[in-house]
Amino acid sequence: MNRKKSFGERAFDIANVSILTLLCFCTLYPILYIIFGSLSDSVLLVRHSGFLYKPVGFSWDAYSMVLKNPMIGIGYRNTLFILVVGTFINVALTSLGAYCLSRRNVLFTKPILMMIVFTMFFNGGLIPTFMVVKNLHMVDTLWSVIIPTAISAYNLIVMRTFFLSLPDSLEESAKMDGANEYTVLFRIVLPLSMPVVAVMILFYAVGHWNAFLNALIYLNDRDKFPLQLVLREILIQNSTDNMTTDTASLDAAAVAQSIKYSTIVIATVPILFIYPFLQRYFTKGVLIGAIKE
Repeated sequence: MNRKKSFGERAFDIANVSILTLLCFCTLYPILYIIFGSLSDSVLLVRHSGFLYKPVGFSWDAYSMVLKNPMIGIGYRNTLFILVVGTFINVALTSLGAYCLSRRNVLFTKPILMMIVFTMFFNGGLIPTFMVVKNLHMVDTLWSVIIPTAISAYNLIVMRTFFLSLPDSLEESAKMDGANEYTVLFRIVLPLSMPVVAVMILFYAVGHWNAFLNALIYLNDRDKFPLQLVLREILIQNSTDNMTTDTASLDAAAVAQSIKYSTIVIATVPILFIYPFLQRYFTKGVLIGAIKE
């Protein structure tokens, strides 16, 4: 038998739905505005005022001009290299470190773990880190974007906690059959830990895709810019001047605005399409390793 809701409960539900709807609109409208703006006619878009709920004078011209810029392809190439190689290094080192710190027979695990946690709140700072990268001759190389962020302390702790939740009997049985630590890790622990490994891959991959600060600090050669730096160059450093030379009949400011919108869409499309399908892994990652039995 369904209980009839009281006036207060109905009012509370209406308020919740109204507030959440407003938050969804405030979150989604800027994204939709950029997408519609990138598909609009440049001159008509500048003259348009008020809400933009559909493209104004549908046009692909902005995308055509952006894709003619060779820096877009270079940016995608560099970002994919950083993402693939960086994620592999991240997951490999995090797995090895987490496995070592999760073994109960390893000495000084608690002091080491305390030092790792310490780095989550305090670090050497920008200038000392730059000096280390420079002395390692990694400045102006893609490795300067990958190596300094090789391990995340938070991800290491999450993965260690997940390893601790695995039964000790599995490791003991394997060692009784002659398995060494590498066999235990790669043939028992990691296959049983694929959920947390998948979460680590997603966390690191999204981080590399959005990486901006390290590339801005360490990279000077434009041919090594990742996609986010190319986006910055187009949006801030007036690179649009080079892409509007063939559009003299259009208002330069209008074309530049459309190019900015289309560049943002091109840079975010992969994440926009992939993220909804991987959202369940991100949600699961919040809970993985949170409880230890």
